[in-house]
Amino acid sequence: MIQLSGAGKRYGHKLLFEDADWLITPESRIGLVGANGTGKSTVMKILAGLESLDYGSISRAKGISTGYLPQDGLTLTGRSVFAECMSVFDDLHAIEKEMESLTRSMSELDHESSEYAAVADRYQKLEHEFLARDGYTLEMQVGQVLTGLGFHREDWTRQTEEFSGGWQMRIALAKLLLQKPNLLLLDEPTNHLDLEARNWLEEYLTNYSHAFVLISHDRYFLDVTVEHIVEIWNKKIHFYSGNYDQYLAAKTARKEQLESAYKTQRERIEQLEVFINRFRYQATKAKQVQSRIKELEKMERIEIPEEEKTVHFSFPQPKPSGRIVAEFTKVAKSYGDPGINEHKVFANVNFMIERGERIALVGVNGAGKSTLIKLLAHEEALTSGEYKLGHEVHPDYFAQDQYKELDPEARILDDLGSVAPASTQTQLRNLLGCFLFSGDDVFKRIGVLSGGERNRYALLKMLLHPANFLLLDEPTNHLDMRAKDVLLEALMKYTGTVVFVSHDRYFIDKLATRVFEIGDGKVEIYPGNYEDYLWRKQKQLSGASNQLAESPQFSVPSSQKDAVNGDSPAAVPVNAVGDRSEDVTSAAAKNSSGASNGDGTTHESKRADESKSKRLNPIKRKQMQDRLHEIEEDITRAEAAIALYETQLQNFVSAEETQRQTHELAARKGDLRDLMKEWEALSGAIETSG
Repeated sequence: MIQLSGAGKRYGHKLLFEDADWLITPESRIGLVGANGTGKSTVMKILAGLESLDYGSISRAKGISTGYLPQDGLTLTGRSVFAECMSVFDDLHAIEKEMESLTRSMSELDHESSEYAAVADRYQKLEHEFLARDGYTLEMQVGQVLTGLGFHREDWTRQTEEFSGGWQMRIALAKLLLQKPNLLLLDEPTNHLDLEARNWLEEYLTNYSHAFVLISHDRYFLDVTVEHIVEIWNKKIHFYSGNYDQYLAAKTARKEQLESAYKTQRERIEQLEVFINRFRYQATKAKQVQSRIKELEKMERIEIPEEEKTVHFSFPQPKPSGRIVAEFTKVAKSYGDPGINEHKVFANVNFMIERGERIALVGVNGAGKSTLIKLLAHEEALTSGEYKLGHEVHPDYFAQDQYKELDPEARILDDLGSVAPASTQTQLRNLLGCFLFSGDDVFKRIGVLSGGERNRYALLKMLLHPANFLLLDEPTNHLDMRAKDVLLEALMKYTGTVVFVSHDRYFIDKLATRVFEIGDGKVEIYPGNYEDYLWRKQKQLSGASNQLAESPQFSVPSSQKDAVNGDSPAAVPVNAVGDRSEDVTSAAAKNSSGASNGDGTTHESKRADESKSKRLNPIKRKQMQDRLHEIEEDITRAEAAIALYETQLQNFVSAEETQRQTHELAARKGDLRDLMKEWEALSGAIETSG
């Protein structure tokens, strides 16, 4: 579809990449990765035809269409949101009008005339194209995409200029998705999306019928959407099969192979040089010396490029607080005049936060996540109810516009040094580099930074003198993967308490020990991370009656994986919702409880009457019970094996070992499913036998 041959590009005097050969096929699902400044966005513009190559060539198949979404900067005006999205179908609207005109002509022409035949033939071709492109469902398509990207129905009629920059980018993304180009080029599409919209976009791209290339700093998003990774590294373009996790493993293996080849080559070079220096002036060895000199000259030297250093910075730990950090009792929050234009955000909310918890706030856009953080930070007052802070609790609040609190005249490096006087200049510069401030950037005055840059710096500054109760509203915005890793590592080692909002699924999964779901004026509490939260939501939707057969409750949740790795989360009050073993017991109890049949009897009593003549003899019953105990022991062993393999897969040894472990993990999960089916069947048989 698109092919780069010997491609190269410079940015001023800096070479971004060279000698790139890359073929994009109609089925490609590609994640483009690389450090900041390596040229990812430039490559996207080249593919979109907005920039040219300095070296090599690019060829495109005839008739392909491309759609490009930049990181920001798009502004739409003059139409409603719905009309703006419908504008992508202008050619279909033109076809529809022509079809109407042709219909009128056919009604007026003689059916036996050649003119009628020509008009009918034209109509048939247009109708075929109109149907092939789902021309009769355009409004429905627009509604589905707008809803998926977080636009409420009342937003559809608003003018596009009424929306902020982030929402303008959502409209631009909606238009691209509706166009369905042969090649979709998305540069940081998740930057302006909340968690729910990201989840929707993941599913949309999974089912997308054409090729796409995307840049994203969201690991989970890449993992579930792409099948190949293209990395710009060391001024070359490298190709990897698989998603982001598989790319990381393969890159590690490739690096090890390169280092091994480099070591072997260095040993050979040393051998040759020793021989040459030893026998250079001996006539009897002249031929051998010349042969080795030529070998050295022809040898293509292997180079090990400098890697970005992984920075591990020890952030100062706060003074411990009391066990109870914060408590809400019958809290309500609303805006506007009561009874007139009142907007209720919360009503009768009760919860308690304990020391060491890391709580993620989730919910649809506008549900009240930022409002709850502001209430906890005393940035806004309660409408009613009571909010108590615990003993020696000192909250610190990071807002989405935290940069407004900074001194615009201060230089970055000097300002950071003032809050971390014990740190060396090298430590400070390494840390600033992690948060994307490198080179002369560290000497800039805060006032000349963009809003995103100032927010990044404000977050770093907070972490250098953390309070014991951190309230973070979207701290991962404007951070690349490296900066997110530094932030994640710091917060996982942090001994205080954290309440945070983030739209990064990987970040939430790794950090959260409880999830607060906000919506409809309530706060629903779920133990575990985001993966556990989704599992419980799915369980609620599917109903307790079929949980043993259909729910993955026996797979090892992320919170248990952390415990295996020695990262057992502190203070997780699972009784707020109930742990998984309790859920299984509850489901089994419900299955055997007296649910009404509507005729005055219960399922249980009716089943008991029907089964009186089918009671098992004692020997058979004992055999079944023994087998049931064996299965339960096998289930325990299978779960332990799954946990072990999942732990081992986090530590890369080799590509072959990873493949073996992955195969074994899949086999153990299959065994567990089979055991659970047999367990359920035996349990049911024993119950019905009386």
